[in-house]
Amino acid sequence: MRVATLGMTLSTKPLHSYMDEPIPVLAGTGGVALGEARTNHEGRRAILLHKEGEPSELIALAETMGIKIVDIQHQKGVENPRTYFGKGRLQDVADEISSAVEGHPWHGVDLVIIHSNASPGQLVSVHEFVQVEVWDRVRLLLSLFISHAGSVEARTQVRIAQLQADRTVLRELVNQQTTGERAGFGGGGKQAIQGVLTTVSRELTQLKKKQQKHAIARKERRRQRIKGGARTVGLAGYTNAGKSSLFHALSGKKVLVEDKLFSTLETTVGRMEMSPRILLADTIGFIDELPSDLLDAFHATLDESLRCDLLLLLADSSDETSELKRKLSTSRREVLDRNTGEALHMKVVLTKSDKGGDIEEAQEVVRTMGLPDALVVSSHIGQGLEELRESIMYSLYGPKTTLIVSQGLPGSRSPEAYVSQIYDLGIVTDKIGFELTLWCGQAELQRLIANSEGRVSIK
Repeated sequence: MRVATLGMTLSTKPLHSYMDEPIPVLAGTGGVALGEARTNHEGRRAILLHKEGEPSELIALAETMGIKIVDIQHQKGVENPRTYFGKGRLQDVADEISSAVEGHPWHGVDLVIIHSNASPGQLVSVHEFVQVEVWDRVRLLLSLFISHAGSVEARTQVRIAQLQADRTVLRELVNQQTTGERAGFGGGGKQAIQGVLTTVSRELTQLKKKQQKHAIARKERRRQRIKGGARTVGLAGYTNAGKSSLFHALSGKKVLVEDKLFSTLETTVGRMEMSPRILLADTIGFIDELPSDLLDAFHATLDESLRCDLLLLLADSSDETSELKRKLSTSRREVLDRNTGEALHMKVVLTKSDKGGDIEEAQEVVRTMGLPDALVVSSHIGQGLEELRESIMYSLYGPKTTLIVSQGLPGSRSPEAYVSQIYDLGIVTDKIGFELTLWCGQAELQRLIANSEGRVSIK
């Protein structure tokens, strides 16, 4: 026997027969679904249920995935803790979906999106009414993450977040059974759901161990970079703030650059162009009200960008003032040191200056929020990039230093050898004979001078 509920098809075979086969439990089905993962949502049609707040960002997220919001259903008043909308209004939505014929604006709707981080109970209850797939904000993000995850590590992190979200819905289904709300299935379904719940928990344990291995490997790579004297510059900011575009402009390294939300999920590390000792780290963008368990799955990736010598906090200068303030507030909250609550060594960068935003107003927003004065750049036309590079170097190394290499006694080390060592040690910007101007860390510089037997000196 097979039992269907909440978009989920469950076999009633015993639990032990699940153990040797993967069960793809899919987030975003108004419950969960067993079957092949759907990563392409292009062309889907959806209804948005909206209570309060501004839904434009959620609509943009859906459009990023190729989903068309054909109608927004708004209901004033307090959110119903069980059904989000009132039951009468929700029944009207359900009737409209089920009766929509060809030519009707709602014809072909197979998805209802709730403009909220809905509770498991709300997801289950709304699905019982509408009988099509139901997403809340979290499940929309998860579906977007699934379609964009490229590396093994990104897919592992997405899968953890996905299963954690699904587990809450599975528990809700089990809880309804024990409290008399049978949600349309009998004893066989109960056995199957509990079996899947056990399997989900088991897979989560395995995935978290895999994630720990990724974190250890990343930590070792970071240790080797520090040992080699490299400095790291992290790029952080709200999603679609222009991080990947700036990364490409500063490094020359090709990365995915799209005018879409969450086009980057994993961290990309590359060297700053003409500055081989400076590494840039581009990673996932921030977004408002991301639940802690979902954000936890991405902390390892975020840490690659946040554990750095200098953080560039990016914001889109073309955003409206209220949007800019909201996004900067979210970003600032996320980049505070997670242990001390103190801000990291940080610069604010206003991006997309070529898009015609009010730059002076944007800079005033940055100042009123108590953030450092912003640098203004356009990765597209190159505006402000040289000034940004100079600012990065100064923040990492302080002012430039000019060194003079002198000739030694016959048979001693050649001046060319010292020049080569200086090139390895720092970033040389000018050279006239044996006089070199460079950016260099003070500790490395003093060590070089001390070991040069007076052959290298500061001008």
